[in-house]
Amino acid sequence: MNFIAPINTDLLLEESQKEDLYLKLIEQINKDFNLANEGIDFPMSISPEDLKIQLHEKIYRLIQYKFAEYLNLLYIIDVSEDQIKKLDGSDLVQLAEQVSFLILKREWQKVWFRNKF
Repeated sequence: MNFIAPINTDLLLEESQKEDLYLKLIEQINKDFNLANEGIDFPMSISPEDLKIQLHEKIYRLIQYKFAEYLNLLYIIDVSEDQIKKLDGSDLVQLAEQVSFLILKREWQKVWFRNKF
């Protein structure tokens, strides 16, 4: 059984719900953000759309105001450095959206593997 990452945030969140792993995804995000001392406490009742928006806003603020903490978060979550380097940083809003997707993708990978194996 191979892990194939969804190609965008909406598909990823949809798949996590289909596989009944959406709550595990929220738990994993909360856990890793807390490990990075960037407390974020998404309630288990948060909708996928709100999760997407709030995560994007949090990443945007980290990039803009707390860059060292942002880098630490990426390290703790284990987002691929190569993927981050490929992003175009000229538009911060777009960059934050792309990084949010990479974070979700990595967190989804962790949850998916833990569930399958």
